[in-house]
Amino acid sequence: MYPDVVGLRSFYAQPIGVVTRRLVGRAIRARAGNMRGLSVLGMGYATPYLGMFREECERALAFMPGAQGVTRWPSAAPTLAALVDETELPLRAGMIDRVIAVHLLEMTPDAGEVLREVWRVLAPGGRLICVVPSRRGVWARTENNPFGHGRPFSRTQITDLLRGALFTPVGWDEALYMPPVPRNWFLRSAVAWERVGATLALPFAGVHVVEATKQVYKPVPTKRRARLTVFEPVMAPQPMGG
Repeated sequence: MYPDVVGLRSFYAQPIGVVTRRLVGRAIRARAGNMRGLSVLGMGYATPYLGMFREECERALAFMPGAQGVTRWPSAAPTLAALVDETELPLRAGMIDRVIAVHLLEMTPDAGEVLREVWRVLAPGGRLICVVPSRRGVWARTENNPFGHGRPFSRTQITDLLRGALFTPVGWDEALYMPPVPRNWFLRSAVAWERVGATLALPFAGVHVVEATKQVYKPVPTKRRARLTVFEPVMAPQPMGG
């Protein structure tokens, strides 16, 4: 079940949400690369992370699921956010270059169907960057943050989910190594937690940040058929008439 958009907005307005945005945003930025001239779609509640691309990309949109609710984005410009059914996006096939999905796959009742719809709207060569809670992380076990709701994933589970929707994972990052303790004195150590966790490749990061490419062709297994020998009738030679 999706968390309410009011609760999501409130979380990101708090000090712990500000730190979360900075750390997760850094991992998304590293995976995204150059966005200049691209069409970017944020799905779920991705607006805290879309702002860094808005001046760079050609077009940025934010689609929020109906069960979650929608909030105005950006706040000081014509709105680019819309309330949608995440399994039936109001876009033509192949018109989006990058999709950034945050607070989406762990919340939706059918993540596979959502990913198939994302596949449809992505252009050939398009990429998906998704942020999902890690099954091993402390954040998925604590309800004081949005990543503590819904279904967490292991690496194997999110890989299988992506491949089932014709995506190929091509890059991984982790973020939020620090526990979700909303104390200002503790939050000041967040960068140190992140450096130590990334350097030692510790297994208890709060989220996976996965980059995946759209497969254009689906491999179809073929069955070998037994070859049948077919004998065609042959006319018997006839004597020539005089």
